[in-house]
Amino acid sequence: MADMFEVSPRTIYRDIDAINMAGIPVRSIPGVGGGFEIMQRYKIDKKVFSADDLSALLMGLSSLSGIMRGDELVHALTKVRSFIPADRANEIALKANQIYIDLSPWMGSHNIQPYLEIIKSALHKNQLLLFDYIAHRGNKTTRAVEPCQLVLKGSHWYLQGYCRKRNDFRLFRLSRMSNLQMQEETFTPRDYPKPQSDFDHILKTLQTKIKIRIHKSIMDRVLDFCSYEDFSPDGDTHYLVKFPFIENEYHYDILLRFGDKCECLEPLHIREKVKRRIHALAALYER
Repeated sequence: MADMFEVSPRTIYRDIDAINMAGIPVRSIPGVGGGFEIMQRYKIDKKVFSADDLSALLMGLSSLSGIMRGDELVHALTKVRSFIPADRANEIALKANQIYIDLSPWMGSHNIQPYLEIIKSALHKNQLLLFDYIAHRGNKTTRAVEPCQLVLKGSHWYLQGYCRKRNDFRLFRLSRMSNLQMQEETFTPRDYPKPQSDFDHILKTLQTKIKIRIHKSIMDRVLDFCSYEDFSPDGDTHYLVKFPFIENEYHYDILLRFGDKCECLEPLHIREKVKRRIHALAALYER
């Protein structure tokens, strides 16, 4: 089993212990032809899962089924539903529907769904992926990648894999891929690091608060980036906001996205840079 799943024997022993600790009786048989097995005639007690357990499982699987197709999810949902006692079906269904998680995007690339299926297949078969990628500043490159892991961060899907062009692990956003193809070439899976998707420690060192003045009509949009405690009234129709900001193109684009309903007041050098961007945009339309 260790060879089959390409893990250490110790990992297999830990998994067997985990099964046993979960309440499923595992016994060992010594001697030639022996090994480990689940106790004969054992059947899982359907009461082993509480209503909350089943509701949580249904909620999680249902949210994934909206964005990831495949028989494995359908089978998993069917199996979980088989554990629901008839006299508690309504109670569990009510609990499962109290929280609805929709992970599908509002708009954007129509390639995401088929790309997810291609990557899932490549992960299962350990086959190389080839695709074009739009990197930083619009640079287009062709990448050959050994897929390691699919990552959902926020509302965006990423592929973590070993990039043969960079000879290192990289995180690729699916919406920036095109011409994704699974190759015939197979590879031996590598031990891969946890993807760097938590940037809170970086934000604390780079992020500052700038002072902006906004019209109340865009308050709901500004609240996507800061909390209500950062707002203070400025007359009847405006607010002064301590807005989290990093001096890069992305955050300048956020300010410009608010249009004439937002004015950067401080610091002055950021205000001047916003002003220059507005002039450049106006000049583009005056040609």
